[in-house]
Amino acid sequence: MNKDLDKPLEGWRLRLYTIIFEADTLAGRRFDQTLIALILLSVSVVTLDSVTSIQARWGGQFDALEWVFTGLFTLEYLLRLLCVRRPLAYATSFFGVIDLLSILPTYFALLIPEASVFMDVRILRLMRVFRIFKLGSYVTEYTGLAAALSASRRKIMVFLGFVMMVVLIMGTVMYVVEGPANGFTSIPTSMYWAVTTMTTVGFGDITPKTDLGRLISALMMMLGWGVLAVPTGIVSAEISAQRGRPTTRTCQHCLTEGHAAQARFCFHCGAVLPPYQHD
Repeated sequence: MNKDLDKPLEGWRLRLYTIIFEADTLAGRRFDQTLIALILLSVSVVTLDSVTSIQARWGGQFDALEWVFTGLFTLEYLLRLLCVRRPLAYATSFFGVIDLLSILPTYFALLIPEASVFMDVRILRLMRVFRIFKLGSYVTEYTGLAAALSASRRKIMVFLGFVMMVVLIMGTVMYVVEGPANGFTSIPTSMYWAVTTMTTVGFGDITPKTDLGRLISALMMMLGWGVLAVPTGIVSAEISAQRGRPTTRTCQHCLTEGHAAQARFCFHCGAVLPPYQHD
């Protein structure tokens, strides 16, 4: 085992790590706020560049801005790899992959001639919107929400299983009641109708024609209101159950975030945590 990987960070790497990965210091908050602004501006440029009339007039400026954003995000990505103890672990993590996806398309588009593979270049340009996923790593409240979603995942899965049972049963009933003559040509088609009706979307491409079918539709619509409320209540209860204000304190060993200010060890890998720093 490489002993350097187990040594605590110190010097410029520790200072850089605290600024980039933790937002409970003044420098960390300013870094996060700057990155949030850059991400939103970058995504706005990509979005506006997809509008033909705007692109025709400002295409050159958008290209220049894109290279500025790509350069800044590339620098940020390299600094993250420099200051963590396990660069490969970060590079293969969720946010590490997102960071890489946010910069690679610009370099790929430079190497691929637009004249011959225009559609491929367009797809690469659209892939830059992956930068919006980077916001999660800079917002403190993300930690609490992610923890609540993780804690309630089993309840939500049970709830979704119940919803699928209702969709299957009601879809089958409507297939029998309405039949192919009224557009309910199969049980899967009837299940599609049940999903759109329960979620109150109601595209209208399939509608019941019989009185009994309309009664069932009305019941499904009213059931939909309750269906939409249940997941919200589950997640809200988990958020309320969490104690203490979440922090962005990050384990230097496994990069797990959200440790309590008084914690001494990582709740994921058990590694010793450095002293909590905040302003």
